[in-house]
Amino acid sequence: MAEIMDKIVALCKRRGFIFPGSDIYGGLANSWDYGPYGVELKNNIKRAWWKANVYGRDDMFGMDAAILMHPKTWEASGHVQNFFDLKSDCKSCKKRFKVADLKDHKHCPECAGELTEPKQFNLMLRTYYGVIDDPASVVYLRPETAQGMFVNFLNILNSCHPKLPFGLAQIGKAFRNEITPGNFTFRTREFEQMEIEYFCRPEEADKVYEEWVDQRKKWYLEIGIRPENLRIRQHQKDELAHYAKACTDVEYRFPWGWSELEGIANRTDFDLRQHAQYSGKDLRYFDDATKERFYPYIIEPSGGVDRCALAVLVDAYYEQEVKGNIRVVLRLHRDLAPIKVAVFPLLKNRAEIVETAKKISADLKKFFVTIYDDTAAIGKLYRRQDEIGTLFCITVDVQSMEDQKVTIRDRDTMQQERISNDKIVQYLFDKLGKGCC
Repeated sequence: MAEIMDKIVALCKRRGFIFPGSDIYGGLANSWDYGPYGVELKNNIKRAWWKANVYGRDDMFGMDAAILMHPKTWEASGHVQNFFDLKSDCKSCKKRFKVADLKDHKHCPECAGELTEPKQFNLMLRTYYGVIDDPASVVYLRPETAQGMFVNFLNILNSCHPKLPFGLAQIGKAFRNEITPGNFTFRTREFEQMEIEYFCRPEEADKVYEEWVDQRKKWYLEIGIRPENLRIRQHQKDELAHYAKACTDVEYRFPWGWSELEGIANRTDFDLRQHAQYSGKDLRYFDDATKERFYPYIIEPSGGVDRCALAVLVDAYYEQEVKGNIRVVLRLHRDLAPIKVAVFPLLKNRAEIVETAKKISADLKKFFVTIYDDTAAIGKLYRRQDEIGTLFCITVDVQSMEDQKVTIRDRDTMQQERISNDKIVQYLFDKLGKGCC
């Protein structure tokens, strides 16, 4: 299984999905940059999530809160007091470990050296707000996007006038000073979250919680994750965060084992109560029908964009023997594939063929994410697009100059069809659907 992970990491760099951060300077540990196809994949994941959870519902509002927040936010949320991991250092090799990951707390898993006693390690990253570096200027890079939605609860009530139940959705960067980042992009200090805070009546919270667990697993299936690689795991009481009544993870079977893609938590009314206490603002919801004023419970589905992208890449990676050679293809869901169509001239030294291919590419760009490529022989171009996950390849050849037809190749079946130039767009719409760009 480690071999598969190595292949995916190599593919990501070779084909422009993910590069090591600050690569020309030797890299910055556990920092990753998304290249041309990686950013398209991430954007497509975020677009699919937003479409399902915001555009597809009548009870959801989008938000984009600031990364830097008032320091009292993190006192109210409990992060200043509770957002710690226990760490131990090896006295011999000096490596640092998260105690929760150690089966034997007495010996280093790398060199069998003696470990130090566990110590608390704050997971929030600090910076200074303003021109003076002093304790009064300390702020934190947000460790989660959730608090930006909680502190705007009153603003949403006053501006949008929603009725319970309703939710706030946000996609944005978060930062955690992880002790042991690793497994490629799975655990990093800088990451992106897709998070929902769904407000409901306290007596309905258990039911709403179960509904969100079902919906979030269903979404991963809808974007192409294979069912056998997904599972639901409910947290035991000793795993729960200080604010949670219950939590369930949607887990994916990565090459190293089952790991969390997304957590769905019942946060009760902890956050609104805390922020009301620390801010002095009344954050209760007023029900016009019953004339009640109360704190709603909050159900929070929180997933990582980077983890989702990694799971999608692992799940889509496929090797196939074709004529004695290994063909590598990313069988990405049509909505997630970075490129939908690639257009090639069979002969790049024939001006009329190149001109026709470029015109077809330009016309298709109005409807689909399309690229034109003439930088290699046709076989190499096909292999390149297979590794990117491109859905269809269109080749303009000598015969195209006579019959005004092109060859369209399907990524998954490798079947080829001759299609008239004036029917290409309709053909692709029939295959992809008009909602796929």
